Amino acid sequence: MKALTKTDFKFEGLKSVYHGKVRDVYNINDNLMVMVATDRISAFDVVLPKGIPFKGQVLNQIAAKFLDATADICPNWKLATPDPMVTIGLKCEGFRVEMIIRSILTGSAWREYKNGCRELCGVKLPDGMRENERFPEPIITPTTKADEGHDMNISKEEIIAQGLVSKEDYEIMENYTRKIFRRGQEIAAKRGLILVDTKYEFGKRDGKVYLIDEIHTPDSSRYFYADGYEEKFAKGEPQRQLSKEFVRQWLIEHNFMNEPGQTMPDITDEYTESVSERYIELYEHIVGERFERVTSDEDITKRIEKNVSEWLKTYKSK
Repeated sequence: MKALTKTDFKFEGLKSVYHGKVRDVYNINDNLMVMVATDRISAFDVVLPKGIPFKGQVLNQIAAKFLDATADICPNWKLATPDPMVTIGLKCEGFRVEMIIRSILTGSAWREYKNGCRELCGVKLPDGMRENERFPEPIITPTTKADEGHDMNISKEEIIAQGLVSKEDYEIMENYTRKIFRRGQEIAAKRGLILVDTKYEFGKRDGKVYLIDEIHTPDSSRYFYADGYEEKFAKGEPQRQLSKEFVRQWLIEHNFMNEPGQTMPDITDEYTESVSERYIELYEHIVGERFERVTSDEDITKRIEKNVSEWLKTYKSK
């Protein structure tokens, strides 16, 4: 199976390009952004050496559906999805923070809590909590947005004091974060899932705050199966979950957490195909629809270039 791990498009009006861990973002005339969801996969802030077939399509299509499903709550950047792996939208000036919201103590927050942490990003945590226990209400634990290396936890007060975001804009982002998360939880509940935690990114255009980037995908979010959650929590058993945590766990089992002296384990074609199947499973559970693999004899890059170029011409002629 083919995987798209690199792009180098020369779209008309191209001003610049940003290659992220997973997405490649093309700036068109400082007005539009062409966001290509590649098949790259990252964990512990490092991109794995092999791509995962269909992962980009999965992420792009989930994000597009949730952007549409939350557009009544908050304006977002999306204009169109001219290709299964591409979203085109308005160029916004992104804030240098990510808004992370958590409803359950798990993942990195649990790892810190277990090591004695009782305050996360300025939010005080009660003693005596257990892994996978619900918070009384969701907590927001922002991070700085790093171009390279690790994102760093930061509090609301520090964000405002450092001038990363104004108090007014932060409170708008905070309000949107809670409302979008609530909508995401409602949709997840209909699919027999719990939206455990997620991250949102926001930007500004013409003085207005917009939701940007992806939302509610298994790369940016963690889902538990609702069925059996209470029973497993009571017994202290691991939860069945839908997220890329299974990739992190595989790396941990192979002694890799991107720490000094550690070496990335060998990743076989069989393993990448198994991860691909897991991502397709995630899509079908989260969206509630059968995933249609987009395959053809045509090269993936040529297909994307053709679809995006045609859309840009149509947009330009309006």
